[in-house]
Amino acid sequence: MSIIENKFKTVQKYYGQLVIGPPGAGKTTYCNEMSKLLRKLNRKVVIVNMDPANDNITYQPDIDIRELINLEDVMTEYQLGPNGALLYCMEYLEKNIDWLLDKIQGEHSTNFIFDLPGQVELYSHHESLSSIFTKFTSLANLQLCVIHLIDSHHCSDAAKFISALMLSLNAMLKIGLPHINLLTKIDLLKKHSDKLQFGIDFYTEVLDLNYLLDSLDSDMFTNKYKKLNGALISIIEDYSLVTFQLINMYQEDSLIKIKNLVDKANGYVFKAEEGRHINSMLACAMGVPDPSNVYSEF
Repeated sequence: MSIIENKFKTVQKYYGQLVIGPPGAGKTTYCNEMSKLLRKLNRKVVIVNMDPANDNITYQPDIDIRELINLEDVMTEYQLGPNGALLYCMEYLEKNIDWLLDKIQGEHSTNFIFDLPGQVELYSHHESLSSIFTKFTSLANLQLCVIHLIDSHHCSDAAKFISALMLSLNAMLKIGLPHINLLTKIDLLKKHSDKLQFGIDFYTEVLDLNYLLDSLDSDMFTNKYKKLNGALISIIEDYSLVTFQLINMYQEDSLIKIKNLVDKANGYVFKAEEGRHINSMLACAMGVPDPSNVYSEF
C-alpha cells in the first residue's frame, strides 16, 4: 500500500480566473456575482483584489493587495500620477510576489478570482503582470484562464469596436493563457439594438470586418486613416482568435453559461474526483455542454 501511495501522490491544485478589462467594464461586479454563484454551488472561493486603487469594492476580498501597498501612499511619496503609481505598485508586487504566493492557500480545487486593475497598458505591453501570472502557474500550482471584459456599447461604433478587438487580441497574445472575451452590459445593448449596424452575431462571432470599413470611410475623423483601418482589420482576421460571449451579470443562467466556459478553460471540469471526467472530456471535445456539469452542483 505504501508503494502505491508514494507513486500516486495527491497534488494540491487550484483553479483561477484573471479578470481584466478597461475601467468601467464591470470587473468588480463580475467578481462579486461570479463568487456568489460559485459559493451557491458549494465551491470554495477566494477573491483576490489586485487593484491598489479599487475603493468601490462591492465584495469582501479574502486577499487584498492594499495590505501590501496603497496607490495613494505611492502617489504622495514619489510624486507620481495615478497611472505611474499603478505601474510602480505592480512592479513592487512582482518583486514581493512571495507575499501573495504565501496567501494563495486553500482546500484542493479552491476557485480563485483575481480582480485586476483597469489600466490596459498593464496587460498590453507592460511586463509585470505577465511575470506575476507565470509565477502563479509555476509556483502556486494555479490553473488559470483570463476573463476579458469589454463594454458592449463599443459595438455601436465601428472605430471603438475595432479598438476593442485589437485590445483583446493584444491581451491574448501577450498573456498567453486560455482566454474568454465577454461583452458586458448586454441588457443595455439590447435596449438600443437599433443603433447597431449589424446583428449581434456579427459582433460576437467577429464576422467579415470589411463591412465596417464602409462605416469608417464615411466618418469625418476615421476616413483619414483608411489604409490603417484596413491593416488593423487584416491583422485581426489573420489571427482569427477573437470572439465574444454575451453576459448579463444579474441573470443566473447567463453566469452559469460563462462558469461552464471557465471550467473548461482552466481545467476545473477535468477534476479527477468528479465522477463524470470522461463525459466532460467528450463533451468538451465535441463542443457541446455537458449536462452533468451544468446542473449537478445545484
